[in-house]
Amino acid sequence: MSDPKVASLTERLGDILSDVSQTTDWADDDREDAPKPATNTDKNVKEGGKENEKEENGSGSQGPLHESKYDVQVTLADPNSPLYSVKSFDDLGLHADLLKGIYAMKYTKPSKIQERALPLLLQNPPRNMIGQSQSGTGKTAAFVLTMLSRIDFSVDKPQALALAPSRELARQIMDVVQEMGKYTPVKTAFAIPDAMKRGEKVQAHLVVGTPGKTFDLIKTRALDPSGVKVFVLDEADNMLDQQGLGEQSIRVKNTMPKTCQLVLFSATFPEHVRTFAVKFAPNANEIRLKQEELSVESIRQFYMDCKTEEHKYEVLVELYNLLTIGQSIIFCAKRDTADKIAQRMTAEGHRVDSLHGKLDTAARDRTIDEFRSGKCKVLIATNVIARGIDIQQVTLVINYDMPLTQQGDPDAETYLHRIGRTGRFGRKGVSINFVHDDTSRRQMESIERALHCHIVPVQTDDLEAMESTIKEALKSHANP
Repeated sequence: MSDPKVASLTERLGDILSDVSQTTDWADDDREDAPKPATNTDKNVKEGGKENEKEENGSGSQGPLHESKYDVQVTLADPNSPLYSVKSFDDLGLHADLLKGIYAMKYTKPSKIQERALPLLLQNPPRNMIGQSQSGTGKTAAFVLTMLSRIDFSVDKPQALALAPSRELARQIMDVVQEMGKYTPVKTAFAIPDAMKRGEKVQAHLVVGTPGKTFDLIKTRALDPSGVKVFVLDEADNMLDQQGLGEQSIRVKNTMPKTCQLVLFSATFPEHVRTFAVKFAPNANEIRLKQEELSVESIRQFYMDCKTEEHKYEVLVELYNLLTIGQSIIFCAKRDTADKIAQRMTAEGHRVDSLHGKLDTAARDRTIDEFRSGKCKVLIATNVIARGIDIQQVTLVINYDMPLTQQGDPDAETYLHRIGRTGRFGRKGVSINFVHDDTSRRQMESIERALHCHIVPVQTDDLEAMESTIKEALKSHANP
């Protein structure tokens, strides 16, 4: 039975979001091809092998990048090496066909991370790289450009390999490869389940895959790694921190030639994973952000008090009209929960889809493609798409269940990745957490402390207070 208070809440929230989305700071001047005013904020301080740079909004970079405020630290494996930066892709000595692909993607100049990372990634002889960078700063473009620039297109064998923790992220990386390399003769292949026929040999120049399938192809000699020049591990913290993925990634890495350049990129690197990553990619240059600076500034975070698990579902259903203002992702802890919510909402006439690792490959591809195209507005998912997936129309993320580690502890890093699915590339976004008991409240408060963020309560039983709270939060955020 519908809760009239929640229904009224939906209407008011929808009005608030619609109103705010039409202000100049929330509207289409944040689109990827909109010009940004240039500022002169490039202040560098060198100290030994490190360089700190404060990155400011409006750096003059056009293209789908997010230039936010944070300290970028560069640590050179050899402190005596010169530290270069570039202000133009033309300064990198790239082939004209690659430059043509870059500019066709509406990248007019490197982002701040790319200014520092690309000269290090492209140097000869190649050197390993460990990179920590927020989503939307051009991380994927940086390592894809590195892979494409290392390939000898006259040799038909694998020369560049990228691994991702999920099928969805692997397909997204391949989209960037194909767009950036569309003026080159690059041949590409997937190393993901059901992408190749049994017995088929991989002769592509560049391969994007998941760890288990890639190792299977190497083990069965369908993929020859002897010519691989650059090996990229994306979302490396997820790879190395998850049982199974880390071990499989290491097995793949151990088949690479000793001369292979190893590149690890991720938005977050917990200290224990960083220690392992240094062993994984020895003598590496490093680019990282200060740990306390890793947050999603463009996302307003709220939480709703629900009475029970069943009440969480009732509130979600009542919020459906709000979910479809843009596109929304609802994150659940378990596959069964995602499926049950999707089935119930579908039976009640709502258009939603669910996505998790147990779906067959065709269903997973179809679901994410329909969500990308906008055919589906609401996606109910597990953490399979919590990391790295870029869908710019997503304006709202709901944590139906708070994220937990495998040990059952509050997982601030996964929370950061989840809510980062909205507010992509500097756009504004909203996240709402559902709490329904003391345990879920403590989990959320633990994450709030760990990330030094403020999660604003939405009092569903006091609509005037709720409206005032959200309006003030959005207003203060839009006009800092």
